[in-house]
Amino acid sequence: MDLQIIGVIGAGVMGVGVAQNLAQTGHRVILIDISDSILERAKQEIRNNIRFQGFFNKKNAENLDNTLQKITFTTDYQLFKDADFVVENVIEKWEIKKPIYSQMDAICPPRCVFAANTSAISITRIGSATQRPAQVIGMHFMNPVPMKKTVEVIRGYHTSEETIEIAKKFLAQMGKDCILVNDAPGFVSNRVLMLMVNEAIFLVQDQVATAQDVDLIFKNCFGHKMGPLETADLIGLDTILYSIEVLYESFNDSKYRPCPLLKKMVDAGLHGRKSGQGFYTYQTTR
Repeated sequence: MDLQIIGVIGAGVMGVGVAQNLAQTGHRVILIDISDSILERAKQEIRNNIRFQGFFNKKNAENLDNTLQKITFTTDYQLFKDADFVVENVIEKWEIKKPIYSQMDAICPPRCVFAANTSAISITRIGSATQRPAQVIGMHFMNPVPMKKTVEVIRGYHTSEETIEIAKKFLAQMGKDCILVNDAPGFVSNRVLMLMVNEAIFLVQDQVATAQDVDLIFKNCFGHKMGPLETADLIGLDTILYSIEVLYESFNDSKYRPCPLLKKMVDAGLHGRKSGQGFYTYQTTR
């Protein structure tokens, strides 16, 4: 199966990274979101990302226009009628994801595989929203997508071996390898990571330590490249909250109870790097 026309749904942090990575590896990309303003901002973010890469690799900067020409920015799902593969990256809310899969299912050709780039929602549940559950697979990319070489791939209950092989080929074309796991809420990475981040936020709320000191302990004592709260800001505090809420709902276990401080920060619009303020302050291009 030739995988050349790739649909990407959601032009947020992850969707931008996936679209950029695909275009830089020679794919034709159709990037969809709900408004032209979001898509224009996504285009600017990709432009900025490639220019930044140019500081380290001149070839990337020289190929800026060529990369952007490979991406179609649109709000029209009908452009997916010839897609070979689709990567969905929308917010971690089932009531938002579910109708998107029904819409894709009606438009995309029968051969098309759907990859859910989700942090915690069950791949089996996502497959149930389509008429092709055997062609639905989880594909948990890490941020920033172009710089992360390994992807957590999740097999849903109905995911076929053929779909798994297509997914591996797709990732290889992007220059990535994968680790295959079975379906469970949060999979491996976020079932562990979200607990650690949530507990780190409780430490700040309870005034046990500052955010900086929590992160320093993980970096200086354990050798982590980033502390849990720096990681939370990078992922997005809204995504952290939605993911931990999925885990809490799925397992009915109080250990996944979201920290009240996390909820307050998300309500205040303090979403981390993408908003310019989280546990740390950042410059933004918006």
